[in-house]
Amino acid sequence: MGFPGCLLLPAGHPLGRSSAACTGAGNTRIPILLAWLWDAGISEVAQLRLVNGPSRCAGRVEVLHSQQWGTVCDDSWDLQDARVVCRQLGCGTALSAPVGAHFGQGSDRIWLDDVNCAGTEAALSSCRARPWGKNNCHHGEDAGVVCSEVAQLRLVNGPSRCAGRVEVLHNQQWGTVCDDSWDISDAGVVCRQLGCGTASSAPGGARFGRGSDRIWLDDVNCAGTEADLTECRARPWGENNCNHGEDAGVVCSDADISEVAQIRLVNSRSHCAGRVEVLHNQQWGTVCDDGWDLQDAGVVCRQLGCGTALSAPGGARFGRGSDRIWLENVNCTGTEAALSDCRARPWGDNNCTHGEDAGVVCSDSGISEVAQLRLANGPSRCAGRVEVLHNQQWGTVCDDSWDSQDAGVVCRQLGCGTALSAPGGARFGRGSDRIWLDDVNCTGTEAALSDCRAQPWGENNCTHGEDAGVVCSDAGISEVAQLRLVNGPSRCAGRVEVLHNQQWGTVCDDSWDLQDAGVVCRQLGCGTASSAPVGAHFGQGSDHIWLDDVNCAGTEVALSSCRARPWGEYNCHHREDAGVVCSGNLHP
Repeated sequence: MGFPGCLLLPAGHPLGRSSAACTGAGNTRIPILLAWLWDAGISEVAQLRLVNGPSRCAGRVEVLHSQQWGTVCDDSWDLQDARVVCRQLGCGTALSAPVGAHFGQGSDRIWLDDVNCAGTEAALSSCRARPWGKNNCHHGEDAGVVCSEVAQLRLVNGPSRCAGRVEVLHNQQWGTVCDDSWDISDAGVVCRQLGCGTASSAPGGARFGRGSDRIWLDDVNCAGTEADLTECRARPWGENNCNHGEDAGVVCSDADISEVAQIRLVNSRSHCAGRVEVLHNQQWGTVCDDGWDLQDAGVVCRQLGCGTALSAPGGARFGRGSDRIWLENVNCTGTEAALSDCRARPWGDNNCTHGEDAGVVCSDSGISEVAQLRLANGPSRCAGRVEVLHNQQWGTVCDDSWDSQDAGVVCRQLGCGTALSAPGGARFGRGSDRIWLDDVNCTGTEAALSDCRAQPWGENNCTHGEDAGVVCSDAGISEVAQLRLVNGPSRCAGRVEVLHNQQWGTVCDDSWDLQDAGVVCRQLGCGTASSAPVGAHFGQGSDHIWLDDVNCAGTEVALSSCRARPWGEYNCHHREDAGVVCSGNLHP
């Protein structure tokens, strides 16, 4: 013990007290007047350890009694108890007091139970507890501790100590970590180091706000097995090509933010666009579009690190889910860090179907044109000339290879139902700005026109006389009713007239043939074409001549789908009015 009547302790230890009776260079000797310490038969200093953790300052609490190490039961174990352990071991302050054998189960004695520290004690043995070895516990209840000196690492500006912006201490100064190559393996090391469980997500882009001090680490590349972030490969301290807009963050499983990173966007070519799905009770499910808006979508985009929200499509725009509908009446203020922070009905409580599944398109999706699409110069928003917005400028689409599949994608994107026709030839008038797209080739399953194959933006060999159009089923225009045969023996034979701009007009017979007539007959439900008479066979009309140089492939569902000059452009007169005789209903 150093010399009779004194206990030898390291210099500067919190239990050390000098006295006239006990002195010694480099050490402090205290008179053995502390009955509680002598009666315990042990010096708790150095008779305490943290095992199975990432460092000596984090792990399962073990104490030495009767020459045998044993654990501490987690009954009533809390941060005050942990604080005493950290102080006793010279490990700083307590970050957490994990329970439930967080650092694994011990195999020897359980020495202490119902530990109740005031938080000011210098040693764990000073705290109130049951007598040594008396407990009603098992090793599944072994107590743990994580101290601040485990590493010079912290998560700040988050909802809990286990989620936030990553900061490391170097040269006595806190600084951030750049998100270059930052991933879930790196985040996992942080979470384990802090005793925060596993990593739920590794958000970049200063998700938890921008730091203001040094950026200490960049290009961090952890294998995932390291015990400390500083063991991971990275650039030298302070070397980076970053700004604080790239500060890395972490959300750990013990953050009590169960839904962070438990969200995904599916059924799209990008992870930043698609049907919203959330994980609850280990099952993925959808979100109902009741009340779904751009603010709600913004929270999803921010949570996923996908930038800002471009659109919040409802109506199962990205297809119908097949599992649970987890959320309805979501109402975000727009500032939440996670969708689960927003107001909503209780989980699973809804009056929706999967036809109402909510979607999101974020700015980082690479689908910049979603919702940047319109149909112009038509009778309704669901019919007209196709225009897309690119580089802040609206422009048209060339009709080269434009067909019903392409039109179907436009109608679905705009929530206008299915495609009735895909008229080319500037049927809805000529645009005057850029021609943005040419040779569009959709498979028909795309969620947006910008997902379809096409020439690069602005590259085309077209004129505005080739501007593409679309008529969707929700346009309130049945193309069948926009066509008639007049002055003939029945409704299935006569002069061809079409309705445009609320006015009936004729069709010029230039290039008029049996294929064109066949489309008319099919559209009117009049069978096949028997003939395509020209030269005003059924008399001359008196109103507009609406169409000229009609050129149908023969497979179109409506005359308006056929190639032709723009509406009202012609070099004809009424003695060239086209006619049709169909096989059906030849007699009145």
